Amino acid sequence: MKQIKWNDRYTIGVEFIDREHKLLLSTMDKLMRLIENDDKSEWVCREGVKYLKNHSLEHFEHEEEYMRSINYSEYEVHKRLHTDFRDNTLPALEKEMAASKYSTESIRHFLGVCIGWVVAHTLTEDMAIVGKQRSKWVDIPHEKEREIMGQTIVQLIRDMFQLQARMISEQYAGENFGKVICSRFVYRGESKEKWEITLVFEEQLLLKIVGTIFNAEYKKVDDLVINIGRYIARQFMERVKESFPAFNLFELEKENLLTHEQLVDSFERMSPSCSLLFDTGQGYFAFCAMALDSSRSKIEIETGVNTEHAMDAVKQYLENERASWKQQKKKILVVDDSDFMRKKIVRLFEGDYEVTEVASSMSAIQSITINRPDLVLLDYEMPVCDGRQTLEMIRSEETTANIPVFFLTAKADRESVKRVMELKPESYLLKSMPEEEIKKMVDDFLAKEA
Repeated sequence: MKQIKWNDRYTIGVEFIDREHKLLLSTMDKLMRLIENDDKSEWVCREGVKYLKNHSLEHFEHEEEYMRSINYSEYEVHKRLHTDFRDNTLPALEKEMAASKYSTESIRHFLGVCIGWVVAHTLTEDMAIVGKQRSKWVDIPHEKEREIMGQTIVQLIRDMFQLQARMISEQYAGENFGKVICSRFVYRGESKEKWEITLVFEEQLLLKIVGTIFNAEYKKVDDLVINIGRYIARQFMERVKESFPAFNLFELEKENLLTHEQLVDSFERMSPSCSLLFDTGQGYFAFCAMALDSSRSKIEIETGVNTEHAMDAVKQYLENERASWKQQKKKILVVDDSDFMRKKIVRLFEGDYEVTEVASSMSAIQSITINRPDLVLLDYEMPVCDGRQTLEMIRSEETTANIPVFFLTAKADRESVKRVMELKPESYLLKSMPEEEIKKMVDDFLAKEA
């Protein structure tokens, strides 16, 4: 991270609110630079945090006064969000920093939460004050809820992240499309019924969102990224709740960070009521919702995040995820219309890799979209849609264009090889090659890509 800077998309058009938002981000930037100084003292850090807190509370008062002056219809809801942050979130963070004598780690946690909350709040609740938001959905027919939910999420991704998303699956079942960050929320209704909602961010998408906040390229998921993501996810859910009046009666009971393995486990114990996958152009995003009955709601997720132990929970989550990804097998997709050839390749690689096989180009595109592979082994000579056309489709989409492809070909003459290489695959494999040679070429390539 280089600098926390104002971005014009945070402008709501009310001069004093925009001015105070700029000051808030500027203060966060100064505090971030302060903790990077090896000569900093606990007193200086404490005073910096105190200044940021006081300015935030003054801003809340000014903003609430303005909303009252214009008879803003959502004043009570907006004020409740301010009150929750002031009375619950900030005291817990202050307690954490005091216990660690204002350590760099605790102040980074404080800043990560504040940045995530302020940016998400500005892009959603504050934009609503001046009408810069879509209309809420009301009286939704039951049979249209899934469609409306998809439209709502596409709109929220555009509003909050400035990305053009499209829904690519209405039946996402936890397929592994890369490194992910999963925020899980459990809501309880007035009649004690529960809903479990999980927002799944592909790692590169979350890094893009955070990089936009800082006006810099961010390449690594760390505690700050996780905390910003947590509060952006919270605000995302608040906007979803507002869009569906019945769900807005539910209160947040629990928050967790899930590993991908835990996400898959949740799908195995019960099918989600709604599970949608979106391509944002910068990475995948999934929205998964399921109703919990009394027996299933007792299942606990170890990585719980609460106000007293959030910093430790985030740290443990990062450690678990890093260990998990070190053990994760790379994925190979085999595309060949010959059942014999597919089985041969699968047997060759299944011990060391996660191998998926399909028999046609259309199945290949669908598999790549849902379960992004690290390497595609693509038959060049296929009926209907051959390897050339399949590769062109893969390269035509921004989200799949950089997936490595090896052609599989039975023709070894110079002219055939020339035609294959003109399409610029990463390499090609002759089907007549000894198996150990095919294995070595793939192993060497994937080792370099690690």
